[in-house]
Amino acid sequence: MGRRIVDLREQKPLLDIASYGRRAPGHGRTFTPTERDQIRRTVTRVPEVMIKVTGGGRSVGAVWRHLRYIDRRGGLELETDDGQRLQAKGAERALLEDWELALQEREGKARYSGLPGRKPTKLVHNLMFSMPKGTPPHKLLAAVRHFAQETFALQHRYAMVLHTDQDHPHVHLVLKAVSEQGTRLNIRKETLRQWRRDFAEALRAQGVAANATERAVRGVTRTHQRDGIYRAILRGASTRFEERVQSVASELRSGRVDPGDGKQKLLRTRCDVERGWSYVSELLRRDGDSDLANQVRQFTKEMQPAYVDREWIAADIMRRLRTSALHQPRAR
Repeated sequence: MGRRIVDLREQKPLLDIASYGRRAPGHGRTFTPTERDQIRRTVTRVPEVMIKVTGGGRSVGAVWRHLRYIDRRGGLELETDDGQRLQAKGAERALLEDWELALQEREGKARYSGLPGRKPTKLVHNLMFSMPKGTPPHKLLAAVRHFAQETFALQHRYAMVLHTDQDHPHVHLVLKAVSEQGTRLNIRKETLRQWRRDFAEALRAQGVAANATERAVRGVTRTHQRDGIYRAILRGASTRFEERVQSVASELRSGRVDPGDGKQKLLRTRCDVERGWSYVSELLRRDGDSDLANQVRQFTKEMQPAYVDREWIAADIMRRLRTSALHQPRAR
């Protein structure tokens, strides 16, 4: 089983929560101030940063349309890797020409010509950086700017736009997939983990409380939006998700929901995580930090149930049925 980790130190061994649960009680260990800060942020539920790969254009036209979308057809300011601020009609075309994406597109098409089923490689990666409602937008933008400069400067061209028209501020960043040195960037899970850690650090430097830990370590197993079921039902959309909702509802009527094959792996992961946090609490208590040790114990007790998605869907259906029943007029 793959390990779930909390990264507590930069460029040093990781604190593996699962392994902590398997260590002998007499194992000597103490925590550095950086590690304690990471533990404290996690157990006090400091807001977690989000970096999402929202797609990536495989043609110049697709990249242009996305740029037009994020800069609201020239209504918002595009900030580029060389510090330019672009806010004018046609700015997107000028940017595409500067990045020489048309040439890259032609080379990609030629490379896969005659190979059925092979799509051209991405010209850009579309990223989104976001934080919860209440985060100062200008600090979010400053943190993304610092992250991008440290991560991509003099390598990959990029442009970004701040959006504040929703509850949570977010920054869209369009990143050229091939570097100036001709190296293609492939975004893997570990890439995103490192980016989240670096982004959280950049936010903290701006005075914004931010954390970056794995979902399993925080006891989070839910992967869909809380109101996703309700919105899908209202739309009447015939989607794979809607089919899952109907399948779970049918099983509920029969009295039992089958969680599927992933349940046992999820329970094993949760068991490892809980044992690990228990040992972390013990070590903190030995070090004399009783307050943080108690916070760790309380955090573990308050973790969400270890549900797979089908169980979360069932819980949502039952919650909505109970709410509906409470609002039904009583017969006299």
